Amino acid sequence: MQFKKLVLKEGKEKSVFNRHPWIFSGAVQHVPNCEAGDMVAVYSARKQRLGTGFIDPGSQIICRIFHFSDQAFPPEEAFWIDYWSSKIQDAMLLRKQLPDLKDGNCYRLIHAEGDGVPGVIADVYAEVVSIQLLIPGTISRKNMWIEAFKKQGFNALFIREMQHEDQEKNPGTWVNAPVEKPLITIEHGLKFRVDIEDGQKTGFFIDQRANRKLLGEYAKDRTVLNAFSYSGGFSVYALAGGAKEVHSLDVSASALQLATENVEINQLPAEKHHIIKEDCFKYLKNMPGMFDLIVLDPPAFAKSKGAVDAAARGYKQINMEAIRNIQPNGLLFTYSCSHHISRDLFRKIVFGAAADVGRDVQILHHASQSSDHPVNIYHPESEYLKGLVLWVR
Repeated sequence: MQFKKLVLKEGKEKSVFNRHPWIFSGAVQHVPNCEAGDMVAVYSARKQRLGTGFIDPGSQIICRIFHFSDQAFPPEEAFWIDYWSSKIQDAMLLRKQLPDLKDGNCYRLIHAEGDGVPGVIADVYAEVVSIQLLIPGTISRKNMWIEAFKKQGFNALFIREMQHEDQEKNPGTWVNAPVEKPLITIEHGLKFRVDIEDGQKTGFFIDQRANRKLLGEYAKDRTVLNAFSYSGGFSVYALAGGAKEVHSLDVSASALQLATENVEINQLPAEKHHIIKEDCFKYLKNMPGMFDLIVLDPPAFAKSKGAVDAAARGYKQINMEAIRNIQPNGLLFTYSCSHHISRDLFRKIVFGAAADVGRDVQILHHASQSSDHPVNIYHPESEYLKGLVLWVR
């Protein structure tokens, strides 16, 4: 059986030659009659086979290429289990080279297009792999992915189908027996409880590993506000780094409870940790001027291109409040995880916030996701996390 052909319009093959994995619907001359998630062969208008990908006729990104070549593939399931298993093996080889993973047991194993595997996110927590299948092409092949992970020695799997980012309505499933709770993982020698079943994303924001460590190096004797704190990752690092006080701010009571437990299991001084259950926007607008280190790590404000303008206003608002109210010679760690907000745009947003407040601000560090979230050089969209560490005079 041959894969059906998706044919590009004349002149629209350049991005594929440049190994960008996304094909937009406007670039397509002929869409084959097939189901969302089917594999298709991608051809130029001049009948040159360019690659193989997953099709989704109802999406603006109509095809995601996972293999760039004129190679034809057999349809047999056994072949594809081996194929995906080899992708996992390649990703494992990379992670073994990363020095900042050596004092922990949690890391991102598969970073979607960043690892050449569109539609799959896989994070390892000790012996558990928490997997998100994000597009029809990977969701429909869930059993193949299970077998592929097993071939690489991973047996405790938790899989959630996340095609529409509807995590709360999709409880996910365990492969083999569920792991005993609480699941405790280690990062840079610090312990964290991870809620894989009910927590956000895969259970923990591993992408901030390097940024949390950097904050810990600046935290000594400072009064810290960790806004949008979730399970308190930055809070734990701040306390471990010798902060005078740390205030974890989040609207979720369950997240703050997890933050409290993470402080406890690391045997950090509980009397220095304070929780604030409140809407972060409201708190920042009226916050006391007692903090000399503030972390702004909000959820993605822009989940589509159409939301960029509103997201930019949100990012500007919270950064204005932080810059206005932080103590003199304070440090602001500010981030955006919206891949629709470019690094350049985010810097311009923060510039606008600083200019409107009128304080002197210097950039000390440009931040990104940790190295186990590699950026495919041909797919800049895989660099979604960007941040700045600012000195506010």
